Amino acid sequence: MSTTTMSYARSTGQPRRFAFDPWLIGTVAALLLVGLFMVASASIGVSERETGNAFFYFQRQLTFVGLGLVAALLAIAIPTSVWEKHSIYLLGGAFVLLVLVLVPGLGHEVNGSRRWVRLSIMNFQVSELARVMLLTYIASYAVRRSDELCSSFKGFMKPVAVLGAAAVLLLAEPDFGAATVLMATGLAVLFLAGVRLHHLLVPVLVAVAGMALLAVTSSYRMRRLTAFRNPWEDPFDSGFQLVQSLIAIGRGEWFGVGLGSSVQKLFYLPEAHTDFVFAVLAEEFGFVGVVIVLLLFTLLVGRALAISRNAARAGLQFQSYIAAAVGIWLGLQAFVNIGVNMGLLPTKGLTLPLLSYGGSSMLVTLAWLGLLLRVNHEVQMTGRSAVGREERRP
Repeated sequence: MSTTTMSYARSTGQPRRFAFDPWLIGTVAALLLVGLFMVASASIGVSERETGNAFFYFQRQLTFVGLGLVAALLAIAIPTSVWEKHSIYLLGGAFVLLVLVLVPGLGHEVNGSRRWVRLSIMNFQVSELARVMLLTYIASYAVRRSDELCSSFKGFMKPVAVLGAAAVLLLAEPDFGAATVLMATGLAVLFLAGVRLHHLLVPVLVAVAGMALLAVTSSYRMRRLTAFRNPWEDPFDSGFQLVQSLIAIGRGEWFGVGLGSSVQKLFYLPEAHTDFVFAVLAEEFGFVGVVIVLLLFTLLVGRALAISRNAARAGLQFQSYIAAAVGIWLGLQAFVNIGVNMGLLPTKGLTLPLLSYGGSSMLVTLAWLGLLLRVNHEVQMTGRSAVGREERRP
């Protein structure tokens, strides 16, 4: 894998160049560009109606991308050893955030869900940041307690209990989608760390049973499941959103109706610029556009997992688990969002990473991708240092 380098701060006896991954950066840039075009197109109608400015949400998304790139640069500048060393504080901070958002007066409620904290320029969804902090702790635990984690069921259940407690708080918001992605990503990282498969099956079965119970005992979740099975049974109420999404995707055919020419985004498809931006993309760019976006996400996830594999080969276990967590999380969230848009999964309030409108998602996603670039740099530097030592041997 070739890398592009640029001058880096000089330090005694250490490599002085920063290693970038051009495939990773190029893929992220392409997805961001597609996302900006789609937010601009999908939000024109709602922006004009709500603010009188047809590009209001597009302008805000540009601001979020700029802030996210700053966050990514900060993540690139901080050695991963800092995150590993302070992972216990990140764990505490994650639970503080998840509890604070449930406090009346602190947490901001939208459509019956209390997931946000009001900031001056945006409503920040704390679960986005809390997930990163929790998964960083899980990666650190997997390194520090590797023997206990792999050899005993008790050692494995300790991080599972942490994930379970966080999932309970997420469900209290409620945020079923975020809880599912967090549990799945955390368990996947633990599996990569060497947890025995029969140990892993226990919490998986418990989680599946618990979520199924929550679904059937909650009236609004049952409505979503009913609409998911047959949205055409009630196309003007519970199935309305999915029906409009499927109509949009169907109208796109092979090559789409053209950028800006979507009909469904004009007050037919709810949340067209957020959770259902993929449906608008399918309508305007057709099957070809959908395939290109799917390939970009596949490349992004593939690069993250390749960096994880390279880090493991270099003996950088914490960095390997972090890179794997980034890849698995991005892949799962993209899969769930696209599956919901296409009627393959019940409706969940999850954004499409890098494409959907949303400040919290954009900031955290770009920051974590910055951390992935930092992992790639440290892997490359480790390899170069090893080569240098070999060359200096007599």
